[in-house]
Amino acid sequence: MQRSLSYPFFVSALFYLGLFFVYESLSTIYLFMPPLLGVLLFYFLQAIKKEDLSLLFLIMLMLLIFEANYGYLFFSTMVYFAFVYKFVTPRLEQYMQCRLCILAFNTLLAYVGFYAFSLLLSQVLWMGAPAINGYLLWYIIAEFFMVILL
Repeated sequence: MQRSLSYPFFVSALFYLGLFFVYESLSTIYLFMPPLLGVLLFYFLQAIKKEDLSLLFLIMLMLLIFEANYGYLFFSTMVYFAFVYKFVTPRLEQYMQCRLCILAFNTLLAYVGFYAFSLLLSQVLWMGAPAINGYLLWYIIAEFFMVILL
């Protein structure tokens, strides 16, 4: 049996993708709005743990919108998030038992780690260094509270 375009996940995915696109566009104009990189890392890790391919595909599309909006390399966030999932998250869960501490560290790692990863890529590929935003601490704190509520 073939699924139609009115399949509930497809419709809700398109809605969330459009809503994310509008939010990301507004976050480049209004700098007090966080770009939701920490929230995307949270959902990326949850989608992989639950083995939900449709949610993972939706998160990947959102990451592509994020990259295009802020001028990062194509698929760089996905490579970084896969690196975090494979190497950092197992060690973090092994040494920390506090759920809030893990969420805080993941949110911090989403911004600071991705900036370091982008800096490393820019040095390897002989590109300009990525710019760091003065609102970075606000983004980390705001997204930490968003991830707690999820």
